[in-house]
Amino acid sequence: MSPIRMIIYAVLVLSGVAFSAFAIGRERRRIAEDRARPPGRPTGKELGVGFITDFFDTLGIGSFAPTTALYRALKIIPDELIPGTLMVGHMIPTIAQAVIYITVIEVDPLTLALLLAAAAAGAWLGGGVVAKLDRRRVQLGMGCALMLAATIMLAGLLGLLPPGRDLIALHGGKLVAGIVGNFVLGALMNIGIGAYAPSLIMFGLLGMNVKSIFPIMMGSCAVIMPAGGVQFVRAGSYSPRAALGLTLGGFVGVLIAAFVVRELPLAVVKWMVVAVVLITASSLLRAGLRAPASTPSMPAA
Repeated sequence: MSPIRMIIYAVLVLSGVAFSAFAIGRERRRIAEDRARPPGRPTGKELGVGFITDFFDTLGIGSFAPTTALYRALKIIPDELIPGTLMVGHMIPTIAQAVIYITVIEVDPLTLALLLAAAAAGAWLGGGVVAKLDRRRVQLGMGCALMLAATIMLAGLLGLLPPGRDLIALHGGKLVAGIVGNFVLGALMNIGIGAYAPSLIMFGLLGMNVKSIFPIMMGSCAVIMPAGGVQFVRAGSYSPRAALGLTLGGFVGVLIAAFVVRELPLAVVKWMVVAVVLITASSLLRAGLRAPASTPSMPAA
């Protein structure tokens, strides 16, 4: 195993441990300062959302858009807390996915390391902006992001995405383009747009092998979430209880999908996801357009 790959593994694991310690410490201080709001255990719905979304995420559907749709349909948390909850709650399951994909699929370690660093930098800067947005702006941002995600997913189902070629490494101008693109995707993930479909398009256009894109997608999300999640935790713009539900349920879903199920005929599920995402995006946009210019944030659950 190359030294760069070992460093990537170490960064993924240590970032997950460090972020968890940071988030737990913050939550303990919040509880100590506000004893009227004791910590809540995740509900069955919150655990179920985590299990379902990360199960299918591991099989290649993505988790952000389905989680947003389920949160709104089940009225689990306020809209303005959804982006932060996604970033914090899906982090540990996504790190597990990244380690699995980086282990089993070949990709150039240096290319992977540079792309992951760019994604983390974009997430750090973008998270600080999104964490401070009011409900209306979050609704409008997530609505636009979900519309884009649904469009890309639909293009994939219709066979309109670039097929990719045989590269497992990027060099020169292609590497620069990949770094810039992954930086932008890192920032956009903070508003609730998943990186999977855009990554397939971008790296497919750059000539990468489709399988080799998966470690990049998973690894990028795994470094984006701790980097951006810190900003949401600092601002208190997430639901600790719902995030814990995503983490616990999602981790189990990842393990079952990766080591037990491994593969499913997902065509029908993907069409259903596109339909649900479009409905959710329309609902968010309508809510954002009807809301006053500034709506005070609700406290985290």
